[in-house]
Amino acid sequence: MTTPGALDGVVVADFSRVLAGPYATMLLGDLGAEIIKVERPGAGDDTRQWGPPYTVDGTATYFTSVNRNKSSVAIDLGTPEGLDQARDLARRADVMVENFKPGTLSRMGLGYDDLASHNPGLIFCSISGFGSGEGKELPGYDLLVQAMGGLMSVTGPDPEHPTKVGVALVDVVTGLHAVYGILAALHHRTTTGQGQHVEVNLLSSLLSAMVNQSAAYVAGGVVPGILGNDHPSITPYSVYATADRPLVLAVGNDRQFRSLVTVLGIAGFADDARFATNPARVAHRDDVRLILESALSAHGADHWQRELTAAGVPCGPVNDIRGAFDLATSLDLSPVVTVPGTEVPQVANPLRMSATPPTYRSAPPAVGEHS
Repeated sequence: MTTPGALDGVVVADFSRVLAGPYATMLLGDLGAEIIKVERPGAGDDTRQWGPPYTVDGTATYFTSVNRNKSSVAIDLGTPEGLDQARDLARRADVMVENFKPGTLSRMGLGYDDLASHNPGLIFCSISGFGSGEGKELPGYDLLVQAMGGLMSVTGPDPEHPTKVGVALVDVVTGLHAVYGILAALHHRTTTGQGQHVEVNLLSSLLSAMVNQSAAYVAGGVVPGILGNDHPSITPYSVYATADRPLVLAVGNDRQFRSLVTVLGIAGFADDARFATNPARVAHRDDVRLILESALSAHGADHWQRELTAAGVPCGPVNDIRGAFDLATSLDLSPVVTVPGTEVPQVANPLRMSATPPTYRSAPPAVGEHS
């Protein structure tokens, strides 16, 4: 018996490519929506060529990571026949997702106004780099937005070495924003019968996702800078050396700090005026590091994780990706799934739902496999 999906019956015309849009549509597909991916004949989505690494069947892992639970149709939008096919698909869809340069689809007769006149319930989601206004001509690449949007200015070892995050995080965050915008629009349509145009862009998504760092500027007039692995408002909340490998301490309050120094055998520092409160520790973060690392040097990271976790102090080693999956597996989180029709394992959807859980129905398609 097939498990019901929360979005069963919802048809999504996916005109997006690369990451933000395909990630969003895959998440919708995991919840039961029918995703029809529109690709260029022959070449398909750019990420099909983004390798190595490749899966055992020769597919780029980048493409595989965001394209399960989809069918693929090859449509040439440069021909009248292709445009007619695209219009037909969009007119019968519940949702259309696209990340063309703003204005491109309107010039083809595939813009929201063109399609909504025939399909008034259509939810049309546009994803761009810098919005559809003055920034519409700017190229929407994750690395550019990490730089221009300020993320690199608060990431890295020091101010001379601004550093990107090790994954296209802005694309992922934008895809998540697109999903909740689409779900909100579907709910609105359920109550009113009306579709709408949902717009989301990488820059605005990043500014929202930088939360306390953005608020430091907007609400406090402070321009945050690079602190390496330190936190601007909490100490100790960083990576610290031990006898063998680094250990992260994430001490969020004074009670946890007292437990930390007690386990380390330096309990007296909890009553030192320089360290008794979090604001005081932030002001003396360098002294905190010297004291803690001196004590931590007595044992390795695994020893301290056992002892500190037992005492209620948040901590953990810096794992590589293999270690992270091993950890999730040991915690019964089932981070890897098998998708029918392929021997290639996939990363599981993180949602757990008691009635309509995510499902894994089909492997990433070949270009035009379902045309």
